[in-house]
Amino acid sequence: MYGLANYYIYIRGVEAFRLAGGVKTIYTVIFFLLAISFIASVFLERADIITLGKPLSWIGGFWLGAFVYFFIAVVVIDFFRLIDHFLPVFSSLIIPQALSGFNIGVGTTVLVMIVVFYGFINSHNIRVRTIDLSIPKTAGKHSTLKIVAASDIHLSSIIGRRRIESIVKKINSLSPDIVLLPGDIVDGDLNPVLDQNSGEALRKIKSTLGVYAVTGNHEYIGGVERACKYIRDHGIMMLRDSSVFVDESFYIVGRDDLSSQKRRSLTELMKEVDKKYPVILMDHQPFHLEEAIENGVDIQLSGHTHYGQMWPFNYITKMVYKLAYGYRKLGTTHFYVSSGVGTWGPPLRIFADPEIVQLRIRFL
Repeated sequence: MYGLANYYIYIRGVEAFRLAGGVKTIYTVIFFLLAISFIASVFLERADIITLGKPLSWIGGFWLGAFVYFFIAVVVIDFFRLIDHFLPVFSSLIIPQALSGFNIGVGTTVLVMIVVFYGFINSHNIRVRTIDLSIPKTAGKHSTLKIVAASDIHLSSIIGRRRIESIVKKINSLSPDIVLLPGDIVDGDLNPVLDQNSGEALRKIKSTLGVYAVTGNHEYIGGVERACKYIRDHGIMMLRDSSVFVDESFYIVGRDDLSSQKRRSLTELMKEVDKKYPVILMDHQPFHLEEAIENGVDIQLSGHTHYGQMWPFNYITKMVYKLAYGYRKLGTTHFYVSSGVGTWGPPLRIFADPEIVQLRIRFL
Protein backbone atom coordinates (compact mmCIF):
# COMPACT_ATOMS: atom_id res chain seq x y z
CA MET A 1 0.00 0.00 0.00
CA TYR A 2 2.84 2.38 0.84
CA GLY A 3 4.49 1.57 -2.49
CA LEU A 4 1.30 2.10 -4.47
CA ALA A 5 0.59 5.41 -2.73
CA ASN A 6 4.12 6.61 -3.50
CA TYR A 7 3.72 5.54 -7.13
CA TYR A 8 0.48 7.51 -7.35
CA ILE A 9 2.27 10.66 -6.10
CA TYR A 10 5.21 9.97 -8.41
CA ILE A 11 3.01 9.66 -11.52
CA ARG A 12 1.11 12.84 -10.69
CA GLY A 13 4.44 14.66 -10.32
CA VAL A 14 5.61 13.45 -13.73
CA GLU A 15 2.32 14.57 -15.30
CA ALA A 16 2.21 17.94 -13.53
CA PHE A 17 5.73 18.98 -14.47
CA ARG A 18 5.69 17.16 -17.85
CA LEU A 19 8.95 15.44 -17.08
CA ALA A 20 10.84 13.54 -19.76
CA GLY A 21 14.34 12.38 -20.65
CA GLY A 22 17.18 13.01 -18.22
CA VAL A 23 15.13 15.25 -15.93
CA LYS A 24 12.58 12.48 -15.46
CA THR A 25 15.40 10.02 -14.69
CA ILE A 26 16.82 12.29 -11.98
CA TYR A 27 13.33 12.84 -10.53
CA THR A 28 12.72 9.08 -10.52
CA VAL A 29 15.97 8.29 -8.71
CA ILE A 30 15.43 11.01 -6.09
CA PHE A 31 11.82 10.00 -5.54
CA PHE A 32 12.75 6.34 -5.14
CA LEU A 33 15.49 7.15 -2.61
CA LEU A 34 13.11 9.32 -0.60
CA ALA A 35 10.45 6.63 -0.60
CA ILE A 36 12.74 3.87 0.71
CA SER A 37 14.92 5.99 3.03
CA PHE A 38 12.95 5.44 6.26
CA ILE A 39 12.62 1.69 5.71
CA ALA A 40 16.33 1.48 4.86
CA SER A 41 17.25 3.40 8.02
CA VAL A 42 15.48 0.83 10.20
CA PHE A 43 17.57 -2.02 8.79
CA LEU A 44 20.81 -0.02 8.89
CA GLU A 45 20.32 0.99 12.52
CA ARG A 46 19.48 -2.59 13.43
CA ALA A 47 22.78 -3.61 11.80
CA ASP A 48 24.50 -0.85 13.84
CA ILE A 49 25.46 1.12 10.72
CA ILE A 50 24.56 4.40 12.40
CA THR A 51 26.69 6.65 10.16
CA LEU A 52 24.36 5.94 7.25
CA GLY A 53 21.24 5.02 9.20
CA LYS A 54 20.95 8.32 11.08
CA PRO A 55 20.79 10.69 8.06
CA LEU A 56 18.43 8.30 6.29
CA SER A 57 16.24 8.27 9.40
CA TRP A 58 15.94 12.06 9.23
CA ILE A 59 15.40 12.12 5.46
CA GLY A 60 12.89 9.28 5.65
CA GLY A 61 11.08 10.86 8.58
CA PHE A 62 10.58 14.13 6.73
CA TRP A 63 9.51 12.26 3.62
CA LEU A 64 6.89 10.26 5.56
CA GLY A 65 5.37 13.54 6.72
CA ALA A 66 5.49 15.10 3.26
CA PHE A 67 4.20 11.85 1.72
CA VAL A 68 1.01 12.03 3.81
CA TYR A 69 0.18 15.54 2.67
CA PHE A 70 1.23 14.99 -0.95
CA PHE A 71 -1.08 11.97 -1.03
CA ILE A 72 -4.01 13.93 0.46
CA ALA A 73 -3.33 16.76 -2.00
CA VAL A 74 -3.31 14.62 -5.14
CA VAL A 75 -6.45 12.77 -4.05
CA VAL A 76 -8.26 16.08 -3.48
CA ILE A 77 -6.98 17.53 -6.78
CA ASP A 78 -8.05 14.45 -8.72
CA PHE A 79 -11.45 14.56 -7.05
CA PHE A 80 -12.02 18.13 -8.25
CA ARG A 81 -10.63 17.24 -11.68
CA LEU A 82 -13.20 14.45 -11.91
CA ILE A 83 -16.03 16.82 -10.98
CA ASP A 84 -14.77 19.39 -13.48
CA HIS A 85 -14.62 16.77 -16.21
CA PHE A 86 -18.38 16.27 -16.02
CA LEU A 87 -19.38 19.70 -14.69
CA PRO A 88 -16.74 22.22 -15.84
CA VAL A 89 -17.49 24.74 -13.09
CA PHE A 90 -13.90 25.32 -11.97
CA SER A 91 -12.38 25.78 -15.40
CA SER A 92 -15.13 28.28 -16.27
CA LEU A 93 -14.58 30.35 -13.10
CA ILE A 94 -10.76 30.30 -12.94
CA ILE A 95 -8.23 31.52 -15.48
CA PRO A 96 -7.14 28.36 -17.37
CA GLN A 97 -3.42 29.14 -16.90
CA ALA A 98 -3.88 28.96 -13.13
CA LEU A 99 -5.16 25.41 -13.51
CA SER A 100 -2.12 24.20 -15.44
CA GLY A 101 -0.42 21.11 -14.09
CA PHE A 102 2.80 23.05 -13.51
CA ASN A 103 1.14 25.74 -11.40
CA ILE A 104 -0.83 23.22 -9.37
CA GLY A 105 2.31 21.13 -8.87
CA VAL A 106 4.36 24.10 -7.67
CA GLY A 107 1.56 25.34 -5.42
CA THR A 108 1.08 21.89 -3.88
CA THR A 109 4.81 21.43 -3.27
CA VAL A 110 5.15 24.83 -1.60
CA LEU A 111 2.09 24.20 0.58
CA VAL A 112 3.35 20.77 1.69
CA MET A 113 6.78 22.24 2.51
CA ILE A 114 5.14 24.94 4.66
CA VAL A 115 3.06 22.34 6.53
CA VAL A 116 6.11 20.12 7.13
CA PHE A 117 8.17 23.08 8.35
CA TYR A 118 5.41 24.10 10.75
CA GLY A 119 5.07 20.51 12.01
CA PHE A 120 8.80 20.29 12.69
CA ILE A 121 8.92 23.57 14.62
CA ASN A 122 5.79 22.61 16.55
CA SER A 123 7.27 19.24 17.53
CA HIS A 124 9.88 21.10 19.60
CA ASN A 125 7.35 23.36 21.31
CA ILE A 126 6.51 21.26 24.37
CA ARG A 127 3.36 22.26 26.24
CA VAL A 128 2.68 21.59 29.91
CA ARG A 129 -0.85 20.33 30.57
CA THR A 130 -1.89 20.85 34.19
CA ILE A 131 -4.75 18.86 35.72
CA ASP A 132 -5.99 19.40 39.28
CA LEU A 133 -7.55 16.35 40.93
CA SER A 134 -8.99 15.39 44.30
CA ILE A 135 -8.77 11.84 45.61
CA PRO A 136 -11.01 10.99 48.59
CA LYS A 137 -8.32 8.97 50.39
CA THR A 138 -5.51 9.66 52.82
CA ALA A 139 -1.96 9.23 51.57
CA GLY A 140 0.24 8.88 54.62
CA LYS A 141 2.01 12.13 55.35
CA HIS A 142 1.13 13.57 51.93
CA SER A 143 -1.85 15.91 51.68
CA THR A 144 -0.87 16.82 48.12
CA LEU A 145 1.18 15.23 45.35
CA LYS A 146 2.60 16.61 42.12
CA ILE A 147 3.05 14.01 39.41
CA VAL A 148 4.86 14.91 36.20
CA ALA A 149 4.33 12.40 33.38
CA ALA A 150 6.09 12.23 30.02
CA SER A 151 4.99 9.45 27.70
CA ASP A 152 6.23 8.41 24.26
CA ILE A 153 9.69 9.96 24.33
CA HIS A 154 10.91 7.61 21.56
CA LEU A 155 14.67 7.90 22.03
CA SER A 156 16.18 7.37 18.59
CA SER A 157 18.32 9.00 15.92
CA ILE A 158 15.76 11.79 15.76
CA ILE A 159 15.00 12.13 19.48
CA GLY A 160 18.66 12.25 20.44
CA ARG A 161 20.81 13.59 23.26
CA ARG A 162 20.02 17.29 22.82
CA ARG A 163 16.29 16.65 22.53
CA ILE A 164 16.01 14.45 25.61
CA GLU A 165 18.05 16.96 27.60
CA SER A 166 15.52 19.68 26.72
CA ILE A 167 12.69 17.36 27.78
CA VAL A 168 14.40 16.59 31.09
CA LYS A 169 15.01 20.31 31.67
CA LYS A 170 11.28 20.93 31.16
CA ILE A 171 10.38 18.15 33.59
CA ASN A 172 12.74 19.48 36.26
CA SER A 173 11.39 23.02 35.90
CA LEU A 174 8.08 21.74 37.30
CA SER A 175 9.70 20.53 40.57
CA PRO A 176 7.86 17.19 40.61
CA ASP A 177 7.31 15.03 43.66
CA ILE A 178 7.39 11.98 41.40
CA VAL A 179 7.99 11.41 37.68
CA LEU A 180 6.15 8.78 35.65
CA LEU A 181 7.07 7.61 32.14
CA PRO A 182 4.13 5.61 30.71
CA GLY A 183 5.93 3.70 27.96
CA ASP A 184 7.77 4.06 24.64
CA ILE A 185 10.84 5.61 26.21
CA VAL A 186 12.93 4.14 23.41
CA ASP A 187 11.75 4.05 19.81
CA GLY A 188 12.93 0.64 18.68
CA ASP A 189 16.45 -0.62 18.18
CA LEU A 190 18.77 0.62 20.91
CA ASN A 191 21.84 1.18 18.71
CA PRO A 192 21.15 4.88 17.86
CA VAL A 193 20.49 5.56 21.56
CA LEU A 194 23.78 3.94 22.55
CA ASP A 195 25.60 5.85 19.81
CA GLN A 196 24.50 9.20 21.28
CA ASN A 197 24.47 7.98 24.89
CA SER A 198 21.05 9.60 25.17
CA GLY A 199 20.18 7.72 28.33
CA GLU A 200 22.62 9.83 30.35
CA ALA A 201 20.09 12.66 30.26
CA LEU A 202 17.57 10.44 32.06
CA ARG A 203 19.87 10.39 35.09
CA LYS A 204 19.35 14.15 35.43
CA ILE A 205 15.61 13.88 36.15
CA LYS A 206 15.04 15.32 39.61
CA SER A 207 12.14 14.31 41.83
CA THR A 208 11.58 13.77 45.52
CA LEU A 209 10.09 10.29 45.29
CA GLY A 210 11.81 8.83 42.22
CA VAL A 211 11.19 8.05 38.56
CA TYR A 212 9.05 5.11 37.47
CA ALA A 213 8.27 3.73 34.02
CA VAL A 214 6.43 0.97 32.19
CA THR A 215 7.05 -0.67 28.84
CA GLY A 216 5.33 0.41 25.66
CA ASN A 217 5.00 -1.44 22.39
CA HIS A 218 8.21 0.16 21.06
CA GLU A 219 10.32 -1.34 23.84
CA TYR A 220 9.24 -4.69 22.42
CA ILE A 221 10.13 -3.75 18.85
CA GLY A 222 13.84 -3.48 19.58
CA GLY A 223 14.05 -6.17 22.27
CA VAL A 224 12.28 -5.56 25.56
CA GLU A 225 14.86 -7.06 27.93
CA ARG A 226 17.68 -5.02 26.44
CA ALA A 227 15.59 -1.84 26.47
CA CYS A 228 14.46 -2.32 30.07
CA LYS A 229 18.02 -3.00 31.26
CA TYR A 230 19.20 0.19 29.57
CA ILE A 231 16.43 2.23 31.18
CA ARG A 232 17.06 0.72 34.64
CA ASP A 233 20.79 1.31 34.27
CA HIS A 234 20.04 5.02 33.90
CA GLY A 235 18.24 5.46 37.20
CA ILE A 236 14.62 4.62 36.35
CA MET A 237 12.59 1.92 38.08
CA MET A 238 10.74 -0.25 35.57
CA LEU A 239 7.39 -1.61 36.74
CA ARG A 240 6.55 -4.67 34.69
CA ASP A 241 3.28 -6.08 35.97
CA SER A 242 4.25 -4.99 39.45
CA SER A 243 3.50 -2.34 42.03
CA VAL A 244 5.41 -0.25 44.51
CA PHE A 245 4.21 1.35 47.76
CA VAL A 246 5.80 4.79 47.56
CA ASP A 247 6.83 6.44 50.85
CA GLU A 248 4.24 4.27 52.63
CA SER A 249 1.64 6.65 51.21
CA PHE A 250 0.33 5.55 47.78
CA TYR A 251 0.74 2.83 45.18
CA ILE A 252 2.13 3.02 41.68
CA VAL A 253 1.00 0.04 39.61
CA GLY A 254 2.73 -0.58 36.30
CA ARG A 255 1.36 -2.90 33.64
CA ASP A 256 3.55 -4.51 31.03
CA ASP A 257 2.54 -3.51 27.52
CA LEU A 258 -0.11 -5.41 25.57
CA SER A 259 2.75 -6.68 23.38
CA SER A 260 3.72 -9.04 26.21
CA GLN A 261 2.37 -12.55 25.90
CA LYS A 262 2.79 -13.01 29.67
CA ARG A 263 0.92 -9.88 30.73
CA ARG A 264 -0.93 -10.35 34.00
CA SER A 265 -4.50 -9.21 34.49
CA LEU A 266 -5.14 -6.02 36.39
CA THR A 267 -7.34 -7.96 38.81
CA GLU A 268 -4.35 -10.13 39.68
CA LEU A 269 -2.06 -7.12 40.12
CA MET A 270 -4.53 -5.32 42.37
CA LYS A 271 -4.52 -8.23 44.84
CA GLU A 272 -1.08 -6.96 45.90
CA VAL A 273 -2.46 -3.48 46.64
CA ASP A 274 -4.20 -2.07 49.72
CA LYS A 275 -6.98 0.01 48.16
CA LYS A 276 -7.44 2.18 51.22
CA TYR A 277 -4.41 4.05 49.85
CA PRO A 278 -4.47 5.97 46.54
CA VAL A 279 -3.68 3.79 43.51
CA ILE A 280 -2.07 5.26 40.40
CA LEU A 281 -1.87 2.98 37.36
CA MET A 282 0.38 3.26 34.32
CA ASP A 283 -0.81 1.33 31.27
CA HIS A 284 0.74 2.40 27.98
CA GLN A 285 -2.11 1.56 25.61
CA PRO A 286 -5.50 2.97 26.69
CA PHE A 287 -7.64 -0.06 25.91
CA HIS A 288 -10.26 -1.60 28.24
CA LEU A 289 -10.62 1.39 30.54
CA GLU A 290 -13.41 -0.41 32.35
CA GLU A 291 -10.82 -2.69 34.00
CA ALA A 292 -9.37 0.22 35.96
CA ILE A 293 -12.84 1.29 37.07
CA GLU A 294 -13.82 -2.22 38.15
CA ASN A 295 -10.59 -2.69 40.12
CA GLY A 296 -10.79 0.55 42.09
CA VAL A 297 -7.91 2.42 40.43
CA ASP A 298 -7.92 6.11 41.31
CA ILE A 299 -5.83 7.44 38.41
CA GLN A 300 -4.76 5.81 35.14
CA LEU A 301 -2.06 7.37 32.96
CA SER A 302 -1.59 6.21 29.37
CA GLY A 303 -0.01 7.37 26.13
CA HIS A 304 0.55 5.48 22.87
CA THR A 305 -1.98 7.32 20.68
CA HIS A 306 0.14 10.47 20.03
CA TYR A 307 -3.38 11.83 19.34
CA GLY A 308 -2.55 10.88 15.76
CA GLN A 309 0.63 13.02 15.82
CA MET A 310 -0.34 14.59 12.47
CA TRP A 311 -3.73 15.69 11.20
CA PRO A 312 -5.92 13.94 10.06
CA PHE A 313 -4.83 10.85 12.00
CA ASN A 314 -6.37 12.29 15.17
CA TYR A 315 -9.76 11.37 13.70
CA ILE A 316 -8.63 7.76 13.39
CA THR A 317 -7.45 7.60 17.01
CA LYS A 318 -10.85 8.93 18.11
CA MET A 319 -12.51 6.02 16.31
CA VAL A 320 -10.13 3.41 17.78
CA TYR A 321 -10.02 4.51 21.43
CA LYS A 322 -12.77 5.38 23.88
CA LEU A 323 -10.43 8.10 25.14
CA ALA A 324 -7.85 9.05 22.51
CA TYR A 325 -6.50 12.11 24.25
CA GLY A 326 -6.91 14.20 27.37
CA TYR A 327 -8.69 13.91 30.69
CA ARG A 328 -11.91 12.15 31.58
CA LYS A 329 -13.43 10.82 34.78
CA LEU A 330 -15.30 7.55 34.43
CA GLY A 331 -16.92 6.23 37.57
CA THR A 332 -14.52 7.10 40.36
CA THR A 333 -11.42 6.72 38.18
CA HIS A 334 -9.54 9.65 36.67
CA PHE A 335 -8.03 8.93 33.24
CA TYR A 336 -5.46 10.91 31.30
CA VAL A 337 -4.24 9.84 27.87
CA SER A 338 -1.27 11.92 26.78
CA SER A 339 -0.38 12.87 23.22
CA GLY A 340 3.26 12.22 24.22
CA VAL A 341 6.34 14.38 24.18
CA GLY A 342 8.34 12.84 21.32
CA THR A 343 7.62 11.68 17.78
CA TRP A 344 7.63 8.43 15.85
CA GLY A 345 8.54 8.40 12.16
CA PRO A 346 7.92 11.94 10.89
CA PRO A 347 9.60 14.45 13.25
CA LEU A 348 6.41 16.49 13.02
CA ARG A 349 3.48 17.46 15.23
CA ILE A 350 0.44 18.91 13.47
CA PHE A 351 -2.69 19.58 15.56
CA ALA A 352 -1.38 17.08 18.13
CA ASP A 353 0.98 19.09 20.30
CA PRO A 354 3.85 17.49 22.25
CA GLU A 355 3.20 17.66 25.96
CA ILE A 356 4.34 16.94 29.48
CA VAL A 357 1.50 16.34 31.94
CA GLN A 358 1.44 17.83 35.42
CA LEU A 359 -1.09 16.29 37.81
CA ARG A 360 -1.63 18.26 41.00
CA ILE A 361 -3.42 15.93 43.38
CA ARG A 362 -5.10 16.80 46.64
CA PHE A 363 -5.92 13.98 49.07
CA LEU A 364 -9.04 14.37 51.21
